Amino acid sequence: MTQVNDSAASDANYVTSALEFFAALGPEEAIVDGDSRFSYADTRAAVLGMAAALRAHGVRPGAAVAAVTENRYGSIFLQLALHLLGCRTGFVATYAPLRDQLDFLEYADADVLIHDSDAGAPLIKEIRGRNAPPPVLSLGPGGAGPDLLAEMAARMAQGPQPFDSRSVATQPEALFYTSGTTGQPKLVLHRHRFYQALFAGGQLYRAIGEPPMRHLGLPAFSTTSGQMPALLALFQGGSIVLMEDFDMATFLAMIERERITSTFIGPLRLYEMLQHPALPQTDVSSLRYLNCGASAPAPARLAEAIDRLGKVMRLVYGMTEAPLITDLPFLDHDPAHPERLSSCGTPFADARVEIRDDKGTALPAGEAGAVWVSGSLVMDEYWRQPELTAQTLVDGWLHTGDIGYLDADGFLYLVDRSKDVIITGRGDQKVYSRVVEDILTSHPAILAAAVIGVPDEELGEAVHAFVVRRPGAAVTAEELHDLVATDLKELYAPRDVEFVDALPLTPMDKVDKKALRARYLARRH
Repeated sequence: MTQVNDSAASDANYVTSALEFFAALGPEEAIVDGDSRFSYADTRAAVLGMAAALRAHGVRPGAAVAAVTENRYGSIFLQLALHLLGCRTGFVATYAPLRDQLDFLEYADADVLIHDSDAGAPLIKEIRGRNAPPPVLSLGPGGAGPDLLAEMAARMAQGPQPFDSRSVATQPEALFYTSGTTGQPKLVLHRHRFYQALFAGGQLYRAIGEPPMRHLGLPAFSTTSGQMPALLALFQGGSIVLMEDFDMATFLAMIERERITSTFIGPLRLYEMLQHPALPQTDVSSLRYLNCGASAPAPARLAEAIDRLGKVMRLVYGMTEAPLITDLPFLDHDPAHPERLSSCGTPFADARVEIRDDKGTALPAGEAGAVWVSGSLVMDEYWRQPELTAQTLVDGWLHTGDIGYLDADGFLYLVDRSKDVIITGRGDQKVYSRVVEDILTSHPAILAAAVIGVPDEELGEAVHAFVVRRPGAAVTAEELHDLVATDLKELYAPRDVEFVDALPLTPMDKVDKKALRARYLARRH
């Protein structure tokens, strides 16, 4: 019989607790990846088999392991096995430029690099030309090192793999690459307490009778938005269904076929979903939570989603540094509070939110300022950047870099990223892009909009809008200028409106405002 010695102590490894939970669920479905389906018993055996394979290749407690993987089942087995061994994991973003991937490996002090058989080839080629490259292992055949999945399967076939958690004196940690939407990407460190909180959250959902999730996982496992819902689903006793390459028709078909109850998409994916011709013929009645985040969706599109899909929209606000700060589930039309469609909800679980001025003083309800948050899901530090950590984390509170306000009922409203605020006019007035974007998308001809500040000799910065029209719709730049000027004031109205076929997205499904600024400057020169 497999030996997994757990402890009631608060510092007990979360994976040992999870494995005992998995054992109790046995044949229930845990992971779906294409034609591959794994029960909880399979998942438990796979994690133990993977841990044994890793140990056979010299991976020991406390090792730093970097991984370059796609959104596949091997990533889940690998993460849990490495954390069972008390390792520090760092999933390299496959979408990141090669130089950023190399920086990740250097900053993360990786002792071992593990990759999918068809991922990470340029990175592996580069490091093998350097002095003292780390050993390379593969998840699948044809890779640059021994095949861990094959070795894992062989050990599973041999029967239960013994593992004594008392042999591990280190606690698991994880490094995450930030999206870099406002500057140089950084590495965020989440220690063991973050994963303990996820396990406790999943167990709480189960205890209060929340229906087990069938979560359709789209974001890569290298991100907190990929890892967090996947692990929450498993820790609740639900299922995680993985989707590697996004295609809206396939996405809708998977919701229907797999009876998906939960998934996560960005605002532009939501708009695409609402416009897709397959939606009216697709049975999406299984959905309980259509989580929407990464950036703020337009209230007009949310109202449309409620009309089309029912009360399944759940707004979520978070970031790599604090993956879930606020949420607003079961969104509906509320005649008493129509403004709530612009909110991102109230604090999630033990999170606390404060709005502060430039001196760090808490502001009253209704006043906009810097958003600060504390709670068990807040990061521990920026890896190897103590000065930046000290600026961002103060007395356990995280400075998010967002600008927002709280209403009298504690609902949070975001108005901009601090670095995206447009400073315009002779009095240096602040124009918050979210406010302008919401007005623009309220026009029935507009599908999506993004606003940036551009250099202006008279005003310092002027408002410039990129707008996507609905198919076949007609609207002029003058109409949109007047709409904003009327609803807000002339200062907020875009001096120029640029009609585009689509807005560029970052790999994290956020509107890429750096790309929009580059496009504007390129057209000017």
